[in-house]
Amino acid sequence: MSDLQCLAQENIWFDKSKYDEAETRFYEGVNGISQAPQERDASAILQDIVKARQTIQQSLAGSQNTSRSEDQTELLSRIRSLELDNKSLHKVVDDLRAMMSKLDSRMSVLEKGQSQPSRAAPAPQAAPAPQPKVMVKEENEDDDIDLFGSDEEDEEAERIKEQRVQEYAARKSTKPALIAKSSILLDVKPWDDETDMAKLEECVRSVQADGLLWGASKLVPVGYGIKKLQISCVVEDDKVGTDMLEEEITKFEDYIQSVDVAAFNKI
Repeated sequence: MSDLQCLAQENIWFDKSKYDEAETRFYEGVNGISQAPQERDASAILQDIVKARQTIQQSLAGSQNTSRSEDQTELLSRIRSLELDNKSLHKVVDDLRAMMSKLDSRMSVLEKGQSQPSRAAPAPQAAPAPQPKVMVKEENEDDDIDLFGSDEEDEEAERIKEQRVQEYAARKSTKPALIAKSSILLDVKPWDDETDMAKLEECVRSVQADGLLWGASKLVPVGYGIKKLQISCVVEDDKVGTDMLEEEITKFEDYIQSVDVAAFNKI
């Protein structure tokens, strides 16, 4: 057997270096290690590019979101300012309406007060009405008396005159005196819509005085769920006045905000 035949029968691995290199590459690939420096550099550049793109996209999205949030914030602030202005305008309008209603009620009271005294002026003079008749009779009697007559006629005339004066005084003393009365309609306003109107009316009717008589009442809507109490009463002018009624009623300040005279009529 020759030398070549002997070597052919030997179990020798001539390609071991190739297989070792292949095994090394396999394990490097499994462990994520690049096989060549060029490939490592290329992958690093690609990763940097991807990161830069992501950073740019995030910055653009953040700027858009910031601008949108700023626009929304500005819009909300404008809406809130408009709501506040609207509320203030509503309050001013309500105050003006209340002032106008008070002025209207006071003007109506003044107009009725000016018209009523002229109509009611003859009433206090009703009592001495018979006096002119007496004076006429006295003048007639004086005409019948002869000033140049005797003293007896003068005495008789004086006696008759005194007798008639006494009769007139007696009739005047027995005649009942005329009592001046007035009918008043009051507007009693509460503080808000949560005020107990039954308790408010009870407080108003608790005001008692000589010459005061309470009448019918009703609730009148004012606005925003608030109602006012409209109550009537009859008073004797010499004993009870509107100032006294307002002062006594406004003492119940827990329930009553204000009292206004809606109508005033002489009876």
